Amino acid sequence: MAETKLFNSIGLCRRAGKCQSGEFAAERAVKAGKAKLILLEQTASENTRARFTSLCAGRKIPLAIVPEVGRAIGKEGQVVLAVTDIQFVNMIRGAMASETEVGG
Repeated sequence: MAETKLFNSIGLCRRAGKCQSGEFAAERAVKAGKAKLILLEQTASENTRARFTSLCAGRKIPLAIVPEVGRAIGKEGQVVLAVTDIQFVNMIRGAMASETEVGG
């Protein structure tokens, strides 16, 4: 993944401590009502995708599929990220929208 606005926004979110990474921590954030957005890496297993799709749908939490979430936060093996701050959700969504407009 090139150094994009999305990549930088996700990294900034992690550095600010406004996210939970990993399946267990992200699931806990969803169930506790702290998660405002779930980011799943494109390479996440079908089981992981199905579990988080179901969790998010039941609680009306948006879910987005993005490339290389783990690398963006400096943890290569992580495939799930729960964003817990609405300002970062807006920043990440804006970055995703600008990438889509440019053909990202």
